[in-house]
Amino acid sequence: MSQINLAEIDRQLESNNSKDRLLALASLREVEAKDAVPLIKKVIYDEMLPVRSMAIFALGVKQTEECLPILVKLLETDPDYGIRADAAGALGYLKDIRAFESLVRAFYEDTEWLVRFSAAVSLGNLGDIRAKKLLLDALHSNETALQQAAISALGEVKAEDCIEEILVFVQSDDWLIRQRVSESLGNFKGNKKAISALNFLVKDPHPQVCQAAEYSLQKISV
Repeated sequence: MSQINLAEIDRQLESNNSKDRLLALASLREVEAKDAVPLIKKVIYDEMLPVRSMAIFALGVKQTEECLPILVKLLETDPDYGIRADAAGALGYLKDIRAFESLVRAFYEDTEWLVRFSAAVSLGNLGDIRAKKLLLDALHSNETALQQAAISALGEVKAEDCIEEILVFVQSDDWLIRQRVSESLGNFKGNKKAISALNFLVKDPHPQVCQAAEYSLQKISV
C-alpha cells in the first residue's frame, strides 16, 4: 500500500467520529503487519469500546514482536473485562507459545467467566498439551460456555487420554455441546472410541451436530 493511503488511514484514526476510526481499522486488512501495527496502536486505548475491541483483534492478526507484550498487558491489567477477554482471544490468534502462562493465570485468577472462556479457547489454539489439567477443570465446571471451550480445546491439544471425559457429553441436552464433541473428536485420528461416538452422533436430531460428526469422521477414519 502506498504511503498516501497509509497517511489517509492515519488521518482517519485521528477523526472525532468513531465510525471513521472503525473504517480505518478495517482498511488495514490488506496492509502488511509492520505498517499496520503502529497505526493500530494509536487506538488500543480509544474512548470507544468497539474501536478498542477491533484494534485488539487486529493485533492478533497482524503479528509483529510488539503484539505479544501489548496483548499480555491488556489481559493482565485492563479494568474492562470485555477488553481482557478480547486480549485473551487475540493471543490465541497469535499462536505464540509465550502467551501460555498469562492465559493460564487469566483462567484461574480472573473473576469474569468471559475472560476465562476466552483464555480456555486460546489455550486450545496454542495446541500445548500442558493445558490439559486446566481444560479438565473447565470441563468439570458448572458453566456451559466453559465446558464448550474445554471440549473443543481438549481436541485441539490432542489430549487423547481425555476422550472418555469428552464422551460424557455425547448425549448432552445442549446441541451446541454435542456439536463441540463432534468437532473435538475429529482431532483423534484412528481412535476407535472417537469413531464409534461419531457414528452415533451422525444420527443426531440436530443437523449441525450431524454435519460436524460427518466431517470429523471423514478426517479421522483410516
